[in-house]
Amino acid sequence: MREVFEASAYLGAFLSIGAFALGRLIHKRFPTPLTNPLLLAGFTVIGILLLFHIDYDDYARGASVLNYLLTPATVCFALPLYEQFSIVKKNTKALTVGIISGVLISLGSLFLLCFLFRLDHTTYVSILPKSITTAFGLALCSEYGGYTALTSLGITIAGIFGNMASEQVLKIARIEEPVAKGVAIGTSSHVVGTAKAMEIGELEGAVSSLS
Repeated sequence: MREVFEASAYLGAFLSIGAFALGRLIHKRFPTPLTNPLLLAGFTVIGILLLFHIDYDDYARGASVLNYLLTPATVCFALPLYEQFSIVKKNTKALTVGIISGVLISLGSLFLLCFLFRLDHTTYVSILPKSITTAFGLALCSEYGGYTALTSLGITIAGIFGNMASEQVLKIARIEEPVAKGVAIGTSSHVVGTAKAMEIGELEGAVSSLS
């Protein structure tokens, strides 16, 4: 199996897509946050790599083709924003305050985390873009000399957790306004969270995309 991965240029991509498809089937059968397709896909891929002793670099080489789709996929979120633009425009003040608050809370919590655990500057700039979508987060990390692997991990955790838990958190916090829901999800969980916001509602998805 390892030799097959070493010889194939795209097997990593097929494994990723197949794992996600399997995750979606399981989630449809057992619709709970713990059966989130992204979470299940991650565990499935890790399990296969460990089981067949496949080198991560061999897998990543094949899966890298999916990275080229990240930026255009992110840009596609502009469509629902355009469709809801009139409503978004009416809530400019609320959006401005919400987005700025979300950014400040993200920065402040990370700074506090780094202070408490005495993390160095390189580690700080690595986890700083955790709430930005992967395409932009990795670029920022590289520009400031951070660890791209750590940035990817932070972005993945923020996105998957937001996708899994956003609805439950909103219910606990008793947030019912669509614009507030979109801002909360978008500023904390980037595009992966926005995918969940799209499921909740078109306005929530549009605002989350903007945030």
